[in-house]
Amino acid sequence: MRNLAVFGTASDVGKSIVATALCRMFSNAGIDVAPFKAQNMSNNSGVTPDGLEMGRAQIVQAEAARVVPTADMNPVLLKPNKDTGSQVVLQGTVAANRSAREYFGNTRIWAEAAFESLENLRHQHEMLVIEGAGSCAEMNLYERDFVNFKTAKKADAAVVLVADIDRGGVFAQVAGTLSIIPPEDRALVKGIIVNRFRGDAILFEDGIRIIEKLAGVPVLGVVPYFRGITIDAEDAVPLQAVVDPAGTPDSGKISIAVIYFPHISNFTDFAVLDSHEDVEVHYLHHPKRLKDYQAVILPGSKNARGDLDWMLSNGWKEKLNTFRDDGGVILGICGGYQMLGRIITDPYGIEGEAGESKALGLLPMETVLRKTKKLFNSKGCLFGQPVKVEGYEIHMGESSLVGDAHSLIQVSSRNNEPVTDNDGAVSMDGKVLGTYFHGIFDRTGFREWFLRLLDPQFVSNGETWDKDNEYNRLADHFEKHLDMSAVYGIIGRESKN
Repeated sequence: MRNLAVFGTASDVGKSIVATALCRMFSNAGIDVAPFKAQNMSNNSGVTPDGLEMGRAQIVQAEAARVVPTADMNPVLLKPNKDTGSQVVLQGTVAANRSAREYFGNTRIWAEAAFESLENLRHQHEMLVIEGAGSCAEMNLYERDFVNFKTAKKADAAVVLVADIDRGGVFAQVAGTLSIIPPEDRALVKGIIVNRFRGDAILFEDGIRIIEKLAGVPVLGVVPYFRGITIDAEDAVPLQAVVDPAGTPDSGKISIAVIYFPHISNFTDFAVLDSHEDVEVHYLHHPKRLKDYQAVILPGSKNARGDLDWMLSNGWKEKLNTFRDDGGVILGICGGYQMLGRIITDPYGIEGEAGESKALGLLPMETVLRKTKKLFNSKGCLFGQPVKVEGYEIHMGESSLVGDAHSLIQVSSRNNEPVTDNDGAVSMDGKVLGTYFHGIFDRTGFREWFLRLLDPQFVSNGETWDKDNEYNRLADHFEKHLDMSAVYGIIGRESKN
C-alpha cells in the first residue's frame, strides 16, 4: 500500500483539513495511519505526551488517525517571531533562530532531520498521510523545497492535488501548477480534489471534465464548503471568523473580543468558543469601543514585546483601561498574560532585541524570558475552587506575582508527573485574569465557569464538546463527496465500501 501526499495549488487551499479527513477515514477503515509534514510554518503549536513541541495541525491529524502525536510527525516547525525570521523547532526542541535568508540558504540539515523522522514513521505505521506546504510549485524555491515532491519521492507516495474553488481561478490553479513542475513530479500526481465549493455541484459537471482534460488525472471529488464543524486551523484564523466587524455583537449572546496580534499564536484556544451557540467571538486588529463586549482576551504571541509595542502604538492600552474601569473582564493567555503585567524582560534577545518593556500594568506581575522553553501538558484546578482545568504550556517566560493578586490555577501535574505549583494570576476583584494554559476552554468545567463569570444568568444546555465527534463529522462530510474507491485504488488497497 502506498502512502498518500496531499499537496496544494497555493497556501490555505485546505490541505490540512483534507489530510485530517483522510486520516480519520483511513482509520475508520482499519488502517494504521499516521500524519506527516516535513516542515510547518505556524505559531499554532502543541505539546506531545512526551513533552516535545510540534504543529497543532499534525496533532489534530494524529488525533483524527487515533494515534499518539510524536514530534516525528512534524520534524521541522518554523515559528515566525518577526517578519523575516523564525524560531526553528527541530524534532520537538528549539534548535535556532534563523532569518528567512539563513534558513533557505542551506536546507540540507533540516531535510536530513525530516527524512530521518519520515523513516521512523514508515517503520511504525502501515500508511502515512503526508501534507505538503504552501504551493507545491514555488519554482524559485523548488530545489530547496524538501517538503513537497522530495518528501513524496522519499515516501513512495502518490500525490493528490487540492485546489480551492472558493478563491476563484480553479482551472488556472490546476493547469498552472501541473504545467510548470518537472514531468517526473507531475507523474506522481494521481488525482485532483476541488475544495470549498459553493452552490449546485451539478452545474460544475462540465468543470470537472475540463479539469480532468487539463490535468490528465481524475477529479476525486468536489467538496462543498462546510460550516459548523470545529477543527483546529493550521496557521491562520479560520475563514469563518469575524474580524473587525463594522457593527456591534449580538446582544442576545455573550460577546468576546480577541485582540488579533500581528504575531498571534495558538488562536485555536478559542475554536470551541467560536462554535458555541451562546457566544459570539470577534477578532479585532483595530481598536474600537469595547463596552458592547463582556470580555476581552489577549491571546498567545510569538513576540510578546513586539505585539505589546503594536498595541501601545495603536491605542489599545487606553481602550483596555476604559474597559477595565467599566467593569469588563480581561483574560490573557501565555504572551497575552505577560502583557497584562508590569514588565517583560528579554535579557537574551529570545524574541528580538534584548531589553525590557513596560507592559500594561493590569496585573501585579513581572515576566523574564529564559533560554529554555517550557513544554508541558498540565492539569490542576481553579485556585480555591473545585473546577478542574487542563491545557498545555509552551513558553519561555517566567512570571512572578509582585503585588495584590492570587494565582489562577493550582497545578497538580505536568507531563503526568505530580507537582505542587501555581499558574497565572487573578486581580483582587476577579476581573483581570492570566494563565499560561493553552487549550483551557476545551474542557467543559472551565469554559462554563468563565461564561458564568461574564453572564451570571448563563445556563449550560448540558452538552459537552466532543472533539472526536468533530473528526467523525468531518470524515462523513468528505466521504459523501470523494470517490473513495478511486482513492483506495491510488494507494493500492481494495475499498471496503
